[in-house]
This record gives sequence, C-alpha cells and structure tokens, in this order.
Amino acid sequence: MIDTHAHIYSEEFDTDRGLVIERAQKAGVKKIILPNIDSTSLQAMLLLERDYPEFCYAAIGLHPTSVDEKYEQELKIVESELQQREYIAVGEIGIDLYWDKSFVKEQIIAFQKQVELAIKYNIPVIIHVRDSLKETLKALIPYKDDNLKGIFHSFGGSIDEAKEIFTYGDFYLGINGIVTFKNSKLSEVVKSIGLERIVLETDSPYLTPAPYRGKRNESSYLTIIAQKIAEVLEISYEAVIEQTTKNAFYIFNLNRNR
Repeated sequence: MIDTHAHIYSEEFDTDRGLVIERAQKAGVKKIILPNIDSTSLQAMLLLERDYPEFCYAAIGLHPTSVDEKYEQELKIVESELQQREYIAVGEIGIDLYWDKSFVKEQIIAFQKQVELAIKYNIPVIIHVRDSLKETLKALIPYKDDNLKGIFHSFGGSIDEAKEIFTYGDFYLGINGIVTFKNSKLSEVVKSIGLERIVLETDSPYLTPAPYRGKRNESSYLTIIAQKIAEVLEISYEAVIEQTTKNAFYIFNLNRNR
C-alpha cells in the first residue's frame, strides 16, 4: 500500500513517530507521501524524509489555510525549494472556504502560481478542496491543456463532481477514512468510478476511519480504508491494494531512481 497523504511529521507524532512508522510497515504500507503545510512545517518534514529514505517522500507547497498577507514570501520559499532539490509533488495546495474566507483572492493566486510550478517542474499536484470545488475548477481552467496530473485529496463530492474533475487533467481521487463514516456517500462514488481513478490516503493525524474516530489517525489504518473499498466494490482486498498502488506509482513516478 501507498499512503498518498499523511502529515506524520507533525507534532502529534513527536512522542512515538518511530512506532507509528513501524506499525505502518507491518500493516503493509510501503511508502508514505508527505504533503507540506508551509515554511514552519518544512524542516520537520525534510528530517523525516532524511531519516526514512525510500519510505517517506516530501512534497512542497503552501496549504490554503496558511495563505495570509505574507503568502508571496511563502511562495518564494516553495519556488526556492523546487530549484534546490527534487520533490515528489507540489502540495498540499488548493482553496479552502471552510475555515476562513478572509484571503480568498490570495488563495486563488497562490493556488494558480503553485500549479504553474508543478507544470514547470513536471511533477504532480496534491489539491486540497474544502467547500470550494467550483472555485478550484474555475482556477484550473487555464491549465486544462498543460498535461497536469495529480490528486484531489480527501475527495468528498458527488459522482458528477468526480467525473467533472477528470475532464480537467490526469486526476485521481484521494480516498481516506471518510469512506467508512456512516453518513458518507463516498461509497456510492467509489462504486461508480471503480479503482482506476482512486488512491489510498489517511491524512494522518486527521480523518481517522471508523471504528477509531475521535482518536489520532495513522498510516497503519490504511488497511481499514482498503478493506472498506473492497467491500463496496465486492472485490478482494488484494485487488484494491494492487490497483491503488499502481495508480500511486504512476502519479508520483515512484519507479524512478531518487
């Protein structure tokens, strides 16, 4: 399995990070993609990648909830990092209208500039969308023909919205613990689109799957998400792992030598 989205470099894991990684490996997780938040999270993320080469892979980006009046300075750091070394993706980027709408204009600008960086460096994007799918797709219109690929992280939309996303580029949906929630309609989406366009993710330490909701999430719980998808599609657990891993290897070009 590939956990395509986990923030295990965050302080929530400071006391037992090694054990969390050990449990993930025992559960069958082979690689973890680490999306960045902003400049304050960068050092911890890079240290984790350094300590676990070939297992943890850092992405670089400015999260929409970190966009404020200093966003241009943050974007300069993102671009500088891309100039200095190789990153697996540009992310976590996007538009978030749930937490704070004070910097909507700046969020859109920051999102588009980072999409342009991903195109320039020929790497995928990891897109955060919360209460903002319409705005996000509108912002992506100028890049429809630019061979953009990546993941719509933590997808929670409808079947029609999923199909619309696929018309904007070579995009996949990140499916996490939400698929196990009782009131979630994500199972219907998964049933409709199948395995060809989805990847597994945890978003650790957030969005913990049932039956562990309310507790800290971790990458080993990817097994629960995969099992739920297998039940929804009425296929084997192994088939889910095989195809979603194949999808992740393709998106992030994981077959290349680092």
